[in-house]
Amino acid sequence: MVPLIWLIAGIALLAGEMLAGEFVLLMLGGGALVAAGGSALFGLGWLGSTLLFAISSVLLIAGVRPVLRRKAQKSVEGYVHHTDKIVGGPAVVSRRVDGHGGRVRIGPDEWSARSFDGEQVMEPGDRVTVVRIEGATVLVLAE
Repeated sequence: MVPLIWLIAGIALLAGEMLAGEFVLLMLGGGALVAAGGSALFGLGWLGSTLLFAISSVLLIAGVRPVLRRKAQKSVEGYVHHTDKIVGGPAVVSRRVDGHGGRVRIGPDEWSARSFDGEQVMEPGDRVTVVRIEGATVLVLAE
């Protein structure tokens, strides 16, 4: 009975992925199918199969999902990641930028910023160029 329930849950999650398209339900469905297989092959009960589901789902989400997302994004013709568009582009200083911090406006968005070389100081209104992105902070140089 346990393998049948995991099988039904896996199929339902895989079907739900058709609506979501984020590959999370696909990974959870895969985990449910692994739990169904483990339960059927090794006679695992609820506790063992649930543990197998949790472990396999986490491994699939952490290991397989990022690869699938990259491949899906690359398959879309002309797709350029948002951060790739920003690097090398212009920005305007909205709050003084130095080696410790500051703020810049890139299009309609405001970003945390630091001076790329750690030495330059840029004042509000100065035009700068985005050199690199580190997390949610852009590193900029004065033009």
